[in-house]
Amino acid sequence: MRIGSLHLEGRALLAPMAGVTDLAMRRIAMRFGASAAVGEMVGASALARGDVEARQRLDGGGLDAHIVQIAARDPAGMAETARRAEAAGAKLIDINMGCPCKRVTGGLAGAALMREPVLAAELARAAVGAVSVPVSVKMRLGWDDSCRNAAELARLVEAEGAAMVTVHGRTRAQFYEGRADWRAIAEVKAAVKIPVVANGDCASPRDAAAMLASSGADAVMVGRAALGRPWLVGDIAYFLATGRRRAAPSAAARLEAALDHLDGLLAAMGSGAGLRHARKHLSAYAERAEGDAKTRARLRAALVASSSAEEVRGLLSRLFSLEPATPAPARS
Repeated sequence: MRIGSLHLEGRALLAPMAGVTDLAMRRIAMRFGASAAVGEMVGASALARGDVEARQRLDGGGLDAHIVQIAARDPAGMAETARRAEAAGAKLIDINMGCPCKRVTGGLAGAALMREPVLAAELARAAVGAVSVPVSVKMRLGWDDSCRNAAELARLVEAEGAAMVTVHGRTRAQFYEGRADWRAIAEVKAAVKIPVVANGDCASPRDAAAMLASSGADAVMVGRAALGRPWLVGDIAYFLATGRRRAAPSAAARLEAALDHLDGLLAAMGSGAGLRHARKHLSAYAERAEGDAKTRARLRAALVASSSAEEVRGLLSRLFSLEPATPAPARS
């Protein structure tokens, strides 16, 4: 898939998720064949204040397709953040017009911009004019059922030079309730000539195929389903490219990924903060693992309570030793 000057191998991307898609997770997803992995949202105002975490989120750590997502409602702040992201190695700038959380919409950014299409277009224009790399926009179907304006907004940002749009198949009012409406994304696809990526409730290769058939989109974006199994995005990319499902990673490969994830967080954040940040990932790895349910539950509880990196490594080894030594059959 070509996004302006950026060429991606495959049609499955890891979605940006605050507090989840850290650099370590993105590296693992890419190693397993994800087409691209979008970093955690960078708030333009936080970056302007000198926030350490916001600066860290600009770093792509050498990823070939480093993508930075920006949340802003001030065109000047958007332009400056986009420039800093490009200087940090970003190959694509993504504008957040879809985040439903109150912390973001309360600042009139994220999905709140869908209620201000003129300002949304100005933000896209500011980003496009500030950088030489492509700019994309991630949005929802609309603010609520009375304001489903994704197609209109997609046309506006395309006119301002956006090279791709991603649409989550829910309104902001839905948050993550109910099922994503993949068919509704087809209206956006029909409205623009740039690539359209469908997002929302893609949890398997079968889901991805159904999502593309329903929406007519060019690619899929995988979010919450990748927590605890960052290899899923690569599984989906492989299926969409070949029509075949590949075998699930072996227990040894999953253990290696989990340990790499832990070590990446410790290196980036230090032992204390790294372990605390890792807990959501450790819990998810345990929930996704195979083997005796009661044993997995005990190991999961120990993983999220531990304050020792060495203990966590031992617990992960025990967790994945419960799984078969050979890869599981391909799954749908």
